Amino acid sequence: MTGNLDIHPFATQATDLGDAVTLIVSEHREHDIDFANDVRVGLTSTPKSLSCRYFYDDEGSALFEEICELPEYYVTRTEHAILDENATEIAALFENPVDLVELGSGSALKTRVLMQALINRHGPLQFIPIDISRSALEESSVSLINEFNALEILAVAGEYMDGLEYLKQSSDQGRLILWLGSNIGNFERQDATTFFHRVHDAMQPQDRFLVGIDLRKDRGTLERAYNDSQGVTARFNKNILKRINAQLGGHFDLDRFRHLARYNEDLGRVEMHLVADTAHTVGIAPLELQIEFAAGETIHTESSYKYSQQEIEELTARSAFHLEQQWFDAEHRFSLNLFAP
Repeated sequence: MTGNLDIHPFATQATDLGDAVTLIVSEHREHDIDFANDVRVGLTSTPKSLSCRYFYDDEGSALFEEICELPEYYVTRTEHAILDENATEIAALFENPVDLVELGSGSALKTRVLMQALINRHGPLQFIPIDISRSALEESSVSLINEFNALEILAVAGEYMDGLEYLKQSSDQGRLILWLGSNIGNFERQDATTFFHRVHDAMQPQDRFLVGIDLRKDRGTLERAYNDSQGVTARFNKNILKRINAQLGGHFDLDRFRHLARYNEDLGRVEMHLVADTAHTVGIAPLELQIEFAAGETIHTESSYKYSQQEIEELTARSAFHLEQQWFDAEHRFSLNLFAP
């Protein structure tokens, strides 16, 4: 396990989850202020946009877990299959015990197979999940501790940057940092390079960075994955408007917007939008905003970039990493990529 760490500016908060779980909460980020400012800027810009970072309140996180189980959403199922097939090999790459870190851990369902492989190989394991949703961390911690006797959890409630600041502190042993689910796709390509540099700066030479990256493929497969027949992705997309209403005093009528996802092949990304069905005005009184919508006008809420092999190699070269190893599914739809600093 790791040695003693200086956790400032984080606070250790007591939990009723037992001695095997420690919860670290970021103190210095003012998320509500960030949210209000970003909503103001995004909805007064042309074209209008909202950041996908605000999808993940408790309801949004639960909806995303539901999306991961949908038949059209191949991403989770395919990545899980790659992990199932290769977890033992991945664990064997480490001669000594490592701490397992996960950025955006959610329920950590896919991570379990890798946990078991590391425990089988090296014995007791410390897991450091990092997630914006405290409730998701607490629920997953209960589940994991009940499943694995040899597990100790140090959970960090905060955004990616909070987690990386925490990881900059020295550790007694190496760390395997996971970034699964092709969350890299939510970053513009240059921003992905910047984020990789930040991860690199938080790593020690013996650490490794395992990243799930969705690959470019046909339009039909991609658009079905983001336009599921049950409408869960539509509810997930509209939840950002529901959150503005609840937290910022907005007056969005969710029934006046429809979900749209389309693949932009030139940019290699699936774009999610909320489309105003009619011309109308939405007030957000606490922000002193009256937002005018034309019929058919959209709010861009998310881009999900897909990568070719060449684009993965270019990202590696730009970000001071070495691509040590890759794993793919049989249909070459998805990749797991192991980066060394």
